[in-house]
Amino acid sequence: MRTPAGKECRHYYEDFHRGRNIQECRLVQENPQSLPWRPQYCALCPVPDILNANASADLHLKLAIKPRLLGLGRQVEVTATCLRHRILIEDPYVGCPQCNAERPGLDIFYKALDPDDPD
Repeated sequence: MRTPAGKECRHYYEDFHRGRNIQECRLVQENPQSLPWRPQYCALCPVPDILNANASADLHLKLAIKPRLLGLGRQVEVTATCLRHRILIEDPYVGCPQCNAERPGLDIFYKALDPDDPD
């Protein structure tokens, strides 16, 4: 569904049919430590970009809205884990390094991205 920021995200839900006024991020609802969600946080959220870059079925995202320094403003933090290997993923745009190593054709792209590699 299209977010208020104009991006496509499968975790966002809205319903304005017949007088309803429902807007929610279902990814934030899974995290009880997060602050309440507001529609303007969609502009700060990296989840739609992560989902566009990485379509792994084993990618699990956890979203938390936290206060910034001195409580002025809010920041959106995303942590990613691999469900298959049960490890924390440092760069969710790339995905799990162990899952990527299991795919034989991806090493060509890694070599093309690394200009310092002599091969």
